[in-house]
Amino acid sequence: MSDSQVYIRFAEESDAKEMTEMNTRNRTFFEEFSPGNSDEFYTEEHQLQMIIKGRTDRAEDRKYDFLICHTPTGQIIGSAGLSFIVRGPLQSCMIGYTLDQNFNGKGFMTEAVKQVVSYAFQELKFHRITGEASPKNPGSIRVLEKAGFHKEGISRSNLKIRGVWEDHQVLAIINPDDSI
Repeated sequence: MSDSQVYIRFAEESDAKEMTEMNTRNRTFFEEFSPGNSDEFYTEEHQLQMIIKGRTDRAEDRKYDFLICHTPTGQIIGSAGLSFIVRGPLQSCMIGYTLDQNFNGKGFMTEAVKQVVSYAFQELKFHRITGEASPKNPGSIRVLEKAGFHKEGISRSNLKIRGVWEDHQVLAIINPDDSI
């Protein structure tokens, strides 16, 4: 058995209420470094629809959204996802993640990102995963670096957050099982 503090899993309909509560509790915190969501996003019905759509997205190899759960309690403490999936010669995707503010700084997100990366490389056979983080969010950059990502450069004026175009640090990791 793993001694990990967190585990990842796909959401089920019964998670909608807890997902709504976690997102609502952290709305201001999440929107500090991410584009804001509409008020509808913070409803149980919307979360339920996202869970249902998530199954279709996985079946069609479009997007993979995971819940991050605290091992001792099973509590949902965050989410991580693989999106911008490109197959063919690229075999790449992008990782994104959020973590409940009360669980920050304890290594939970690094563990979760490592688990998502492992799934992406072993199960989904991706060659390359990119991640982007605001230079104003050094904790997020550290998470990616601790999970094995390497800095590649700055994507200028990359993402609009609170009405302002922000630069982002681009990091990537290559599947170590892919031979050159």
